[in-house]
Amino acid sequence: MTEEQSFYLPHEKQIFEYIKTIEHLKKQNQANPLFTNEIRQLELKLESVQKEIYDGLTAWDRVLISRHPKRPHTIDYVKHIANDFVELFGDRLYGDDTSIIGGFATIDGVKCMLIGQEKGSDTESRVKRNFGMVNPEGFRKAIRLMKLAERFQLPVVSLIDTPGAYPGLEAEQRGQGWAIAHNLREMAALATPIIALVIGEGCSGGALGIGVGDVVGILQHSYYAVISPEGCASILWKDTSKKQEAATALKLNAEQLLELGIVDEVIPEPMGGAHHNPGVVFESVKTFISTQYHILKRIPKELLLEQRYMKFRCMGEFVEASAAGKVS
Repeated sequence: MTEEQSFYLPHEKQIFEYIKTIEHLKKQNQANPLFTNEIRQLELKLESVQKEIYDGLTAWDRVLISRHPKRPHTIDYVKHIANDFVELFGDRLYGDDTSIIGGFATIDGVKCMLIGQEKGSDTESRVKRNFGMVNPEGFRKAIRLMKLAERFQLPVVSLIDTPGAYPGLEAEQRGQGWAIAHNLREMAALATPIIALVIGEGCSGGALGIGVGDVVGILQHSYYAVISPEGCASILWKDTSKKQEAATALKLNAEQLLELGIVDEVIPEPMGGAHHNPGVVFESVKTFISTQYHILKRIPKELLLEQRYMKFRCMGEFVEASAAGKVS
């Protein structure tokens, strides 16, 4: 079994059982080709099983895909879609938050400020990056870089991948809530195009703190929600085991978000998720960023800011009830 197969998700168990059997038969077939027909039949069956399973993914299955340890993270996008990346550090107030990566970059010929949340890929890097959970200094670092982009009239590209802002006492003492609120206000008024893209988890204020964009895209198997399914289940049902029901109720998948007007574009992923063929996803993301920038750069700054403000102001639906209890 390959390293990739050792990370299969619960819904992929049957798929990798077929893969393991096919690989075993191929090894046996090298010395004496007796199983050629059987292998071909199993390969056809595997294709059918893959299509059936991946076409019938539940909301929770797709949350698991967004968290897959082999899924490309911000640092992978920096390596594969950005040229001339110059990383910048610190918030000029407290320190440098390594859960936020940011700096000048060139993407498909577009000079920009590239900012993203980084979870890490192994135990050491995950601890270093705080599992992608941003502290107040991380949000201050992000907005400092965005202001720098505004000064040089460069677009901002924001890659979102976080389970939420860091909820620790120290973060609250350093002004976590204020830092997120400050970013929302400043991004709403930033006089340069902002392109945001959810590449993994987009959870709570941790995601929105760098996610106020003129265009918000999302990868097909990413999710974007006010709270994680586990957090929602613990609040509504006092039972985290109901996380699958919570994932369905939150309507956090890409197609639902597009229908609700929360995101503007869904970027397709290879069958099973971005980790199965990262190269295809890198190219799709590069095209998305380039295409959106060339659209946004034609819009006058005053109109761009008004559209951005109204985009977020008009999200959501509500009903009004009179004192008598009648809904209007």
